[in-house]
Amino acid sequence: MDNQTRSENTRKKAIEAALTILTREGVGGLTFDSLSRESGISKGGLLHQFRTKNGVLKALLEHQRQQFEQIAHAHMAKVGTTKTEPCLSSQIAIYRESVKQPHSVARAVLAALVESPELLAEFKVTDAERMKKLREESSDLELSLLRYFAASGLAFNSLLGLSPLPDAMMNRLFERLLDESAWIDQMQPAKVRKKVAR
Repeated sequence: MDNQTRSENTRKKAIEAALTILTREGVGGLTFDSLSRESGISKGGLLHQFRTKNGVLKALLEHQRQQFEQIAHAHMAKVGTTKTEPCLSSQIAIYRESVKQPHSVARAVLAALVESPELLAEFKVTDAERMKKLREESSDLELSLLRYFAASGLAFNSLLGLSPLPDAMMNRLFERLLDESAWIDQMQPAKVRKKVAR
């Protein structure tokens, strides 16, 4: 095994260990000592990979971004051509999947927000681009935003352990948010929407 492959494997193992720690102990439990114990990688090896705790958080955020992109691509491959709002649909699918994962990478965002809010600057740029896409594809932006933020609220409440909803109910709510046909009657007529937007 070459050095690059060994380094990638070490990094992946450390990220999985960090996600386990975040799930079990929260952001306060994520230290180089706990990461070393959980991953079986020496503290020196971890410091070589990440240098600082912010380095670990950055790696978690990048891991999350990649995983969310995979979820969006898989969702679009499955239903993309049938959706009038494909960006919104893929974002709702991402939130739904983040709730289902036992060691959700979405916890990385929460950890970064608590520890180092400046790490989320790149996510703010991505969110601005996402909002632009939602605006471009939507015939009723306010309704699309309601669906988007309902999905994000369900996901973050669940990830924070604040949701009293059983899994079956959570899944039904996400399915309703994804069902475009259920929202057609709620859409504003184009003339009214243009007047409201000014």
